Amino acid sequence: MENTRAATMAQFYRTTHMDHFKRPDLQRNANILLTPRQPGMGASSGSTSLEQRMANLEMQMSKLSGAQRSSPAQQQQPSYSSQQHQPSYSSQQQQPSYSARSMPPQSQTQQMGSMTARGAPSLLKGAQRTMASSGEMVLNKAQPAPPPVKKVTMASPSQMDPLYKKRSAATLGIVRLDYDYPPAPGDIDSPHSFTYDVFYRVVPGLTFEMCQAGKMTPNVEREFADAIEWLCARGVNGITGDCGFMMYFQQFARGITSKPVFMSSLAQLPAITCAFNKNEMIAILTANDETLMPMSDLIKEECGVDPEENRFLIVGCQDVPGFEAVAYGEKVDTVKVQPGVVAKCVNLLREYPNIRAFLMECTELPPYSDAVRAATGLPVFDAITCCDYFVAGSRDNKRFGLNDWMEDWDGAQEDYRFGDNLSKQEQAHLVNKIEPRR
Repeated sequence: MENTRAATMAQFYRTTHMDHFKRPDLQRNANILLTPRQPGMGASSGSTSLEQRMANLEMQMSKLSGAQRSSPAQQQQPSYSSQQHQPSYSSQQQQPSYSARSMPPQSQTQQMGSMTARGAPSLLKGAQRTMASSGEMVLNKAQPAPPPVKKVTMASPSQMDPLYKKRSAATLGIVRLDYDYPPAPGDIDSPHSFTYDVFYRVVPGLTFEMCQAGKMTPNVEREFADAIEWLCARGVNGITGDCGFMMYFQQFARGITSKPVFMSSLAQLPAITCAFNKNEMIAILTANDETLMPMSDLIKEECGVDPEENRFLIVGCQDVPGFEAVAYGEKVDTVKVQPGVVAKCVNLLREYPNIRAFLMECTELPPYSDAVRAATGLPVFDAITCCDYFVAGSRDNKRFGLNDWMEDWDGAQEDYRFGDNLSKQEQAHLVNKIEPRR
């Protein structure tokens, strides 16, 4: 049996290294492999084992190959020693080579396969060569090709785990001023301005004047913190305010919760600024430009944008007919106000043709955003687009990806009125008293 294996190996090396066997020393080794062992001959009789003879021949072949690789005309390859199996690479692309003694079993399998590809004898064709742990050659029948990979469809969480509970639909929390007025559709204080659930919480004592000044009393600060915590307890996915001047309290609110906080539509200003060239302008519309200018340092600190740069136009709407109702806390006649807001934006665009976008800072300006978009053809950002942006980060995207992990919004908003969600004691601290329900 051993003689048959020896003859097979010798014939294999002759066929795959025909040019190398022109050397007398390698021819002699091949002849040794072909010489049958005499019965009873062992290592003591001067004859070496088949494994040792195979290793010796392989070592000589490796040395010969190494000499050829060292030639500048040939591509260099790293060599491995028995002590360290780490390749050393030259500036040219190299392939690792192994000696018979240092080659791990898996690497021996790969090298034997490459030998067969270069021209193994027909005796060994159609066989897969692997090296057992003992170093002997084993011939196995070639394995059939693996079946084609089937396309995998991502399962929904409920399919993977029957006990899985869907997440609640995304919701928004809004901190309200102690300021009651009838909101128009599109106003941030109108729940019908949103396509997701909205929860409101009034801060007793936080009047418009206090918010505009940017400083709360200690009692109002506690009420403000309670409002943030109450909204978080409802599971909202983001928190905003119903007045642009609440930007003064952005940092304070952020310190109470880890939820996204965007107390003003000005939170969009960094992204809008980044979207356009430095020589292109952005118009910022507010209820009163004179009262917004003192916020310049705060905007620069919170948004990383200097509103005093020439590219920003801060425009007040206090002169728009009918918009004075905002300052008086009265119901705004949106039909009367809309033409004045649109005309202001159109005239701005004529005067500054490099305006590229409008940002409505006041929370009572979104009702006119669509009309401005239609008249100017430019993008208009406001408090509603700001809320939509942040809430979208928590909503299920049904167009692609994992589905069926979030409950759908039922389309019904909470029937909220000013002062709801406050205890009787908290309602007693309101500056604007609650009107009885009819």
